[in-house]
Amino acid sequence: MKKATSLLLLLAGLAATALFTGCATDVDESTIPWSRPQSWEGGIPGLGNTN
Repeated sequence: MKKATSLLLLLAGLAATALFTGCATDVDESTIPWSRPQSWEGGIPGLGNTN
C-alpha cells in the first residue's frame, strides 16, 4: 500500500510538472509578414518575374 501511494504521488507530481511547465508564446514574437508573398514566390520557373 505504501508503495502504491508513493507511486501515485510521483505520478501526480510529474503530471503537475508537465502542466505548469511548457512553451511560452509571445503575441509579437515575430514581425515577419507571413501573409504577404515575396517577389520571388509564385512565378513560373524559367520565365522570369513580372513584378
